[in-house]
Amino acid sequence: MCRNLSKYTLVFLILALSGLYFLLRNIHTVENWNCHTISALYQLQSRIQSSFVPVNLPTFHHNRTFCAHLGQKPSPEDELEERYLLDSIAWPGPPPRSTPTALRQTSDPVHSLFAILPTKGAREWHVGDQLEALVQMHDFQGRPKRYGGDFILARLHSPELGAGVAGKVLDHRNGFYSAMFPLLWVGSAQVEITLVHSSEAVAVLRRLRDERPDRVFFKSLFRLGFLSETTVCNMCLPPDHQPLCNYTDLYTGEPWYCYKPKMLSCDTRINHAKGGYLKHLITNKEALLFQSGVNIKVRIHASGPDRINVLPPRKEIDVESSSIKPEPLKLAPSGYYYEDSWRPLSGVALHQFNESSDITQCLKNKVINMYGDSTVRQWFEYLIALVPGLKEFNLDSPKNVGPFMAVDSTHNILLKYRCHGPPIRFSTVMSTELRYISNELDGLSGGPNTVVVLSIWAHFSTFPVEVYIRRLRHIRRSLVRLLERAPGTIVVIRSGNLQALDQEVSLYNSDWYSLQLDEVLRSMFKGLNVLLVDAWQMSLAHHLPHALHPPPVIVKNMIDTLLSYVCPEKKKSQLI
Repeated sequence: MCRNLSKYTLVFLILALSGLYFLLRNIHTVENWNCHTISALYQLQSRIQSSFVPVNLPTFHHNRTFCAHLGQKPSPEDELEERYLLDSIAWPGPPPRSTPTALRQTSDPVHSLFAILPTKGAREWHVGDQLEALVQMHDFQGRPKRYGGDFILARLHSPELGAGVAGKVLDHRNGFYSAMFPLLWVGSAQVEITLVHSSEAVAVLRRLRDERPDRVFFKSLFRLGFLSETTVCNMCLPPDHQPLCNYTDLYTGEPWYCYKPKMLSCDTRINHAKGGYLKHLITNKEALLFQSGVNIKVRIHASGPDRINVLPPRKEIDVESSSIKPEPLKLAPSGYYYEDSWRPLSGVALHQFNESSDITQCLKNKVINMYGDSTVRQWFEYLIALVPGLKEFNLDSPKNVGPFMAVDSTHNILLKYRCHGPPIRFSTVMSTELRYISNELDGLSGGPNTVVVLSIWAHFSTFPVEVYIRRLRHIRRSLVRLLERAPGTIVVIRSGNLQALDQEVSLYNSDWYSLQLDEVLRSMFKGLNVLLVDAWQMSLAHHLPHALHPPPVIVKNMIDTLLSYVCPEKKKSQLI
């Protein structure tokens, strides 16, 4: 009996070794199978696997420099620019305290007030004047605040006229704020002041950004034959937990890491996906600073009238129709709404592309390359829905992920969309489709019939600003190279926009994060031959509620701006 058992054991051992030898001899063949042939099976099995295989999340080291300075070491010039950019977005905070501030001592929009300041001389306002409202913040006990740092938005609008313009808020750092507006139309104009976050809440958001870049985590599926594992991935991972797979981009040096699977090699990575959002990031006391309807995006009431009547411009001012541009030095918003149509205040003369035939004629013989997050994918979807001749080409891409392509062969139009490289919080993206924008730009020939549209902001809000600066620097260098070899290339950048906020969204995607990134973006591309669609002001000035993906009427105005850049009337466009 024992002899037979040992004989069978030897046979099974030989068979196991033979199978291992066959697997090792053919591993490259297995790894190089056509990704498109098996992508559907991978996506199906990864969804099944994610339901059963737990992903162990690492304990993160709270070190603000750990994530920000991974990748290639910046040059002295880059370091100098980085310091300048960080200084330019420095935000005042509450005074340091030995104990956390109680809710009753924080900014309360209900107790706070604003007042419209009278004009100099005569008590009437004319088109071309500047309106100022003074805001005084109080805490929940009704006591005046003595320091600044609150995040406040201001808008001047007229629902009857479909008019609106973003205001500029100046923090006096003593509890008072000035909100200033140019007067651009004749008729009623109402001031609206909104507290987005108290200064105490902003301090929490800043700490989370610096210390917890892992609060959105990512994962990748590794697979070889019937073996599969899922591990956590991110731009920065604590290296002392387990070995890492290094997926740093060879051309840009952009870092990306995954924990190495226990049984598979790093070369067996199949896809990338958002893993989820970490919970319990703030204390119970801090959670009180993020209450919908209490201290997140709540309007501040006026102590007196909140609206004025704007008269036609004074006689010495020449005006076209019912509005006029403000005096150059005072306020310079990028534009305003009138009758729900965006009117730029400088640069391009906006044309309304109300018919699909107008859009087709504008895009004829052009290749439009869209790169970025879902806010520019929304433009792709808008265009193919509006223009019947643009037929989407089936690339078997996952919905809402891409890449996508649409073609109008009759008019020689090619429209393409591709998401930017990690960090990207989309559902499953095949590893072969993860591309960095800068590398894609380096592969373009460019020319007067090439349009490049970029939108990259929403997925960087959980990382230190240095990470965003580094990414934009790589894109900027590629754009410089593109414009040098093909000066006629049209490059349009879509800025970030406001969105609906509650407690959970605030901790990951607050408008305060978006504002900081938006200011960095504008600074870094200033002076370059690129054009801006100011989605921030277009979402702030409009009367509809804020949304990550703005409603159609706002998107139409954005598309009209884009197409006016592509097919301008005989007037020079305004650069960033």
